[in-house]
This record gives sequence, C-alpha cells and structure tokens, in this order.
Amino acid sequence: MELLGELVVLRPLRVEDAPRVVELASAPEVARWWPGLTESEVVEQAEGRGDATGFAILDQSELAGLIQYHEETDPMYRHAGIDLFVGADFQGRGLGTDAVRTMALHLIRDRGHHRLVIDPAADNERAIRAYEKVGFRRVGVMREYERGGDGTWHDGMLLDLLARELG
Repeated sequence: MELLGELVVLRPLRVEDAPRVVELASAPEVARWWPGLTESEVVEQAEGRGDATGFAILDQSELAGLIQYHEETDPMYRHAGIDLFVGADFQGRGLGTDAVRTMALHLIRDRGHHRLVIDPAADNERAIRAYEKVGFRRVGVMREYERGGDGTWHDGMLLDLLARELG
C-alpha cells in the first residue's frame, strides 16, 4: 500500500531499493545519524524479516530516503515508533516532515495506534524541529542511549505524539 503525503509518496521497501538506500545513508550528513547501514539489513527489512516495517520515501518517484516503523503489540503498552532518514540532496525541503506526518497518519488511522514515539539523537536539532512541526513533543533526554559510529555513547531525545494531537 502506498501512502500519499503532500510532498512525498511512501511505498513499501523493495529488495531492489537496497543499493540506493545504502548509498543515501552513506553520505556524511546521513551516516552521522545512521552509521553502517548495510544492503543485507535493507534486504532483510524489505523481505519482512526485520523488526521494523520499511517504506521508501519517494520525491516525484525518486527514492529520497527510508522511513520505518515498529510496533509494540502488548495491549498494556501498545504504541508505534518511527525512524527515518532523508538523503543529503533531499534535505531542507520539508520531505522528512511530510514523511513523518504521512506515516503518523497511517499508524493512527490505519493501524489503530493512540501514541507514537520517535527518538533522534539529542543533538540532532534539525530532526527534532521537523518532528515538532508534525506535533511531536519532547518527553526528555535518554542519557547515553545510543552508541555512535565513533564507538561512544550519545544521548537521545524521546518525543511522543498522541493521536488527538496530530494536526
């Protein structure tokens, strides 16, 4: 199923997308936040064998990035989380914000989630601003949350969005 945003189309990730996705992720502006993404990881996700469900972010039919979601299905804690990147040449045009809004709508309306989370690096202010434009709110800093490409631990920022807050 394709998801239509105002600027982007999100379509299920395909095996043949793997080389382009890895190419986009290898640019320094992206690799800083997504280090070491491999074709085998992308293929695994495209084949439905990963922990997350992946979609290609398309800008006028050109593959511009990757967005994925994972679901917590325990009824006591049911929610979904989103993660994404947009290639360096596609940044600064609102594509990431539109991709997040489009995926949030899908997760709330079609998948029945009442709460979504996203957890960028705490110093990735550009991404945090984009998510806040969609309606995500800062919950707090998760200290030493993620090991970076440099091997050291980095803080993450937890943001969440309730279904009733999505504008």
